[in-house]
Amino acid sequence: MGIVAETTGGVLWDLDGTLIDSAGHHWVAWRETLATSGLSVTTAQFAQMFGKRNDEILRELFGDGVEPAWVEEVSETKEETYRLILRRDGLDLLPGAEGWLVRLGERGWKQALASSAPPKNIAAAFEALRLERFLGTVVSADEVGHGKPDPAIFLEAARRICLPPGRCVVVEDAPAGIEGARRAGMRSIGVLSDHHPQLDADLVVPRLDALPDDAFDALLARA
Repeated sequence: MGIVAETTGGVLWDLDGTLIDSAGHHWVAWRETLATSGLSVTTAQFAQMFGKRNDEILRELFGDGVEPAWVEEVSETKEETYRLILRRDGLDLLPGAEGWLVRLGERGWKQALASSAPPKNIAAAFEALRLERFLGTVVSADEVGHGKPDPAIFLEAARRICLPPGRCVVVEDAPAGIEGARRAGMRSIGVLSDHHPQLDADLVVPRLDALPDDAFDALLARA
């Protein structure tokens, strides 16, 4: 019988733009959904709002005075459109994602998903990529009632994997997620993208496969 590695710490993964290459799907879904209402969104606006909850996005785009019923209707239509595109065009893990998910599991790290994506979108991504192989704990912003940069989603994920915040590393691709990690008292890894070419994380890399082999251990050693 093999020796089970002692749990070193926890890794809290974002989903969209960090583990999966979904930005293009989301962009098309937002563009098509808003077009039906005679509205539009620019690529610059999309980049700034990527990773936030839909209600926050729509209020940032169109003001706090928008009707809640309209927000709910547009949000649901957009997410249905996104899932149709996902199932039609497929989904890919980003470079290095699967390698790190496997490696961290083998080394005894506890891993959880902490995503602002709607639960149905998370479920669709898990179904497409069999992410349950690596991530047995999933926390969505809908469950905690607050989107990033509020730290609630990260604190709840840490609670569920039975680790204190100081023993967790957050992996994110958006400023809101990095700020949420800071507020939660956690170390962070920022993965750059065309949408966010600069991030104020503890460690910043262009892609997950560029992470040093000891990246997670080194971050916790600094905590």
